[in-house]
Amino acid sequence: MKKNFPLQADGKHPDRVLEAVKHDIRKYFKRERNRDVPKGADFWDFDCKVGLNADSAEVVRVSGVIEAVDAAAKAGATSVYVEILSKHGVRVLKARDASGSETPLDALSND
Repeated sequence: MKKNFPLQADGKHPDRVLEAVKHDIRKYFKRERNRDVPKGADFWDFDCKVGLNADSAEVVRVSGVIEAVDAAAKAGATSVYVEILSKHGVRVLKARDASGSETPLDALSND
């Protein structure tokens, strides 16, 4: 999804417009996560960017998309650009060593 969401609409309260934008973003994440995962993948992962326009969009984590949209709205922006591209992800298993810290299994095999 690559979309420029307006944050102001005639006849609508800005808070309701912001809630509608956040609802659309959450709905997109849910719809993408419910798709069948390709063979060899464990889950759906996302590349996300948020900004005032496509050129100034910055990379954010999935958990930070809504917060970035809120920050743009609080800054008084008239619109916000959101780019969310889905990709399949593979889990990286981690093992605990004697001290209790986690290390990736790939690092253990190189010893």
